[in-house]
Amino acid sequence: MLRKLPRYLVEKHQLTGTVTFAVLFALIFLNIVVPFSDTAWFRLGNSQMFLFTAGFVFIAILILVLSRTVMYRVGKSCDFTYLSYTLWCLSEVILICLFYTFVTVEIVGCTDMSRMHVFLKSLAYGIVSLIIPYILSGMYFAIIDKDRTIRLMNCSNVVSDEADTAKEEDKITLFDSSGALRLSVRTANLYYIESNDNYIKVWYADSRGEMKTYMLRCRLKTVEQNFREGGPLVRCHRKYVVNLDRVKVLRKERDGYRLDLDNDAIPSLSVSRTYEQNVLSRFLSASPEKIAGAE
Repeated sequence: MLRKLPRYLVEKHQLTGTVTFAVLFALIFLNIVVPFSDTAWFRLGNSQMFLFTAGFVFIAILILVLSRTVMYRVGKSCDFTYLSYTLWCLSEVILICLFYTFVTVEIVGCTDMSRMHVFLKSLAYGIVSLIIPYILSGMYFAIIDKDRTIRLMNCSNVVSDEADTAKEEDKITLFDSSGALRLSVRTANLYYIESNDNYIKVWYADSRGEMKTYMLRCRLKTVEQNFREGGPLVRCHRKYVVNLDRVKVLRKERDGYRLDLDNDAIPSLSVSRTYEQNVLSRFLSASPEKIAGAE
């Protein structure tokens, strides 16, 4: 439970899909169980109860949307664990159930049962109607991510930036989020890859040595899983993966290390503290003469 949560579960389109699926699942489930519940007051025919029903559904959806918006923003600055993600989901259910208990007892007033009884019954329904779709949604996105990773790991030389004579050389092949092949480039020609939410921008040189950029919808984490172990590609920042073979110098500045690449058209890349030791160790073992001001 303390393992790091896969980042694809807290990305924007996954969170949107999870909330949409959970709302649809909950509405279908509640329509099935309402006739058998002694604490349910949802109605579609009665005008007054319909207003209460519509108001409650709207506010419950608003709670989920606001919660997942905050989750997305928090996920951009720190990593979730399975435990923290689970507690967050349970907190959403508890908050909605507390709101339902308040509406049932204090506003609708259609039951003589205690607040605790109403809360416990709503909690049981809430767990079924929200936690189950959360689990199903997570499994679906896990299958999608695994399939994308398998495509990347088992890709063949379908498209290349070089002539046929170079097809056996080390290269990285990139698919978009739908699994369509978009770019295949020799690792030696790759400068760095930049992440921007659900998109990446690839900086590389074509077969004539001209600087090119290519943007596609893909997660940087998925691309990183396709790296050859011990190869020149290394994560230096949450937003960047850099080819160490194309780095001209590693500079130490007041705010941390920066990488200068061997192309003046490319701005220097910052090295975050999270990846600093890994970058330094790789540099010290491969190109210690390129380190400036590291003493």
